[in-house]
Amino acid sequence: MKARVKQFKFNRFLAWFDMIIKDHGFLRFCYNNFHKIDENLYRSNMPTPSRIRDYRKLGIKTIVNLRGVRKDGGWLLENEACGKYNIKLIDFRARSRAAPEKEMIFKAEKLFNSIKYPALIHCKSGADRAGIMCALYMLIYKKKHPDIAKKQLSWKYLHVKWAKPGVLDAFVESYSFEYEKNKIKFMDWVKNKYNPEKLESSFRSVWWLNRFLDDILRRE
Repeated sequence: MKARVKQFKFNRFLAWFDMIIKDHGFLRFCYNNFHKIDENLYRSNMPTPSRIRDYRKLGIKTIVNLRGVRKDGGWLLENEACGKYNIKLIDFRARSRAAPEKEMIFKAEKLFNSIKYPALIHCKSGADRAGIMCALYMLIYKKKHPDIAKKQLSWKYLHVKWAKPGVLDAFVESYSFEYEKNKIKFMDWVKNKYNPEKLESSFRSVWWLNRFLDDILRRE
């Protein structure tokens, strides 16, 4: 029994070490990038167990993890904390360095229509994937004007549109152009007009910003 307790404590130590050091969690202790979008939705960077406890006090019922299932320390601690505080954890994979896939957008539509609110959406830094998912929430679930959705991709959330994640801005801008011209509904545009490959091939980013975000800050 004592051996099992020691092993459990050691595994927790490894999980915390992995989250704080390997996943740059020490930076997120200083700034959580937490924001209220509306009465139903919040966004942040990767939460610690203590922050998940605090989010439960806010009434949050669902946490959507945009990093997908990861058997690393951060995911293991998040999964444990959500179980402890009775919050539904949903693992959903989104990309920040490529145009949103149509399949991902269709899955996001189902997600927004099925989860229990209030909900929190997070990625690693809370800047890019959280931004595009909140923009999709505005377009799909709230039926907002694309100019409202664009605000979710902002420097306010540490999003840098001149680097590779700027392809997400180009995505919203592409729809905005079609909306102003034809007043086409967002999901109709996605199904019938949106071309991820064409959008991606036409986007250009600033190389040194990519190096800074990807190699130094280790953004995902």
